[in-house]
Amino acid sequence: MSDEDEEELILSELSDEELVPQMHDDLYDGLKEEVEEGVYILLERGWEPYAVLTNALVEGMRIVGIDFRDGILFVPEVLLAANAMKTGMAILKPLLAETGAPRMGKMVIGTVKGDIHDIGKNLVSMMMEGAGFEVVDLGINNPVENYLEAIENEKPDILGMSALLTTTMPYMKVVIDRLVELGLRDDFVVLVGGAPLNEDFSKAIGADAYCRDAAVAVETAKEFMARKHNVLSAG
Repeated sequence: MSDEDEEELILSELSDEELVPQMHDDLYDGLKEEVEEGVYILLERGWEPYAVLTNALVEGMRIVGIDFRDGILFVPEVLLAANAMKTGMAILKPLLAETGAPRMGKMVIGTVKGDIHDIGKNLVSMMMEGAGFEVVDLGINNPVENYLEAIENEKPDILGMSALLTTTMPYMKVVIDRLVELGLRDDFVVLVGGAPLNEDFSKAIGADAYCRDAAVAVETAKEFMARKHNVLSAG
C-alpha cells in the first residue's frame, strides 16, 4: 500500500454510517489493525460492546460466510478475515463479560480420536465465534472422555465433531452412542463435518445435521438455536 492510499482514508474521520461498512470491507480483506482501530473508535463514540460485535464484526463475517459458501472466497482468505475478527473480539470479550451481553449459544467442538486434521474445525470455530457463539475448541484426537468432560463442564447447546479420514469417521458414532447410553443425547444439537462425510452418514450415526463447510455450520447452528428459543418462549 502506498502512502497516498494511507492518507486517503482516516477511519476516525468517517461517520458511524461510513465506518461500519468500511469495517466490513477491512474484515473481508483480513486487515487486523484497521479492524482493531475501528472497534476502538466505535467504543470511544459510546457504542455498546454488543452493538459493535453484532453490527461491525458479526455482520462483516456474515458477508464473508456468504461469499465463502458461494465460492467467491476460499479457505486462506476466510482464515485471514477470521483472524482479523479475532483481534476485534479480543477487545470486546472482557467488555461483553462485564455487560452480560446475550450470546447466540455455546458450542463444544473437536476433531475425533485418531484424527489430527484441524483446518476445517478451526475455520468452523472462528466462523461460529464471528456469528456470536461462544466456542470451546477441544483440538484434535479427542476420545469420548474429552467430549463428555467438556459437556459436563461447559453445558453447551451444540456439540461439533470433525473427521477428515474415512478410518476415523466411525468414531463419531462411538461418541453419540455413549451420549445415548448416558441419557445425554437430547440435551444438545450434534453437528458433524469433514470431507469424507455426507448427509446419509450423519443420519446413520444419529447426528442432527451434516455441515459440508464452515458457512453451512454457522447457518445450521443458527437455525437450531432459533428453534430452541422459539420452543422455550412458547413453553
